[in-house]
Amino acid sequence: MPRCKFVSNVAGERFPIRIVASLTGVNALTLRAWERRYGLIRPLRTPKGHRLYTHQHVDQIRRVLTLVERGVPISRVRASLEGEPQARGTSPGPWDGYLEQMVAAIARFDEPELDRIYDEVLSVHPVEHLTGQLLVPLLACLGERWGNLAGAIAEEHFFATYLRSKLGARLQHRMRYASGARLVAACAPGEQHEIGLLLFALEAQVAGLRTVLLGANTPLDDIAIAQQRSRSDALVISSSVDPALAWLGSGLAKLVRQTGVPVFVGGATSLRHRTAVAAAGAIALGVALEDGVRLIIATLAKAGSKA
Repeated sequence: MPRCKFVSNVAGERFPIRIVASLTGVNALTLRAWERRYGLIRPLRTPKGHRLYTHQHVDQIRRVLTLVERGVPISRVRASLEGEPQARGTSPGPWDGYLEQMVAAIARFDEPELDRIYDEVLSVHPVEHLTGQLLVPLLACLGERWGNLAGAIAEEHFFATYLRSKLGARLQHRMRYASGARLVAACAPGEQHEIGLLLFALEAQVAGLRTVLLGANTPLDDIAIAQQRSRSDALVISSSVDPALAWLGSGLAKLVRQTGVPVFVGGATSLRHRTAVAAAGAIALGVALEDGVRLIIATLAKAGSKA
């Protein structure tokens, strides 16, 4: 995956096995078995021998799940992974080039060039690859530029406005075909950046879920009202920057009690404050869109089986 020259602090985090299990939907026993029997997903170790996983490990787990869902036996997954271009040490593809081109176009506030690159990518790659391989890393890159370059805030606002129109059209088109569980999706109080939420909504709709989007900086009481009136099956709250985090305590716990449905918190805040999220009775999704949607579907399926 292409990387910005400014590396996010979140990328260096290490997760214990229980957190990785909650992020991916793969339980700890299965992760240990994959490692022991098949040589898959080899985590780091603490001095006391406890397993620690990185974001790269989480991405590997996602690739394993994708292969298994396609019918590849778990005993053959390692060979399949080693056959991937990145595993063989060859070129990872055009994504670094696309990222550099888009960053340059954004720096010039050049919307026609953005359109050209965007259309070129979609002409040869599935929309899911555009999102995961280009847009998500690009947003992380722009976020890192905020504190490093003059004019970076204007750049991010320019691109957010551009991307909002693109994603809005895609979401409206896909909404016609979604028929699964309904989610209310909103940005947390104080969270002004809604592009991550829109990308999540698109990923959710690809998986067949329906979304009720509320947008940026939404009070928790209004989120509860939207859930009750829409009779949605779950709530998703996006938070990437630390606001006044009072809502993570009693406010989030109240929302969980009020609605009586699973409440998920996604974005970097769910990693930095996962203990507070869990203490409030909510579920941390992390930052990987596909993993988050997978966890939501598994949680709702489990809740439905108990009903």
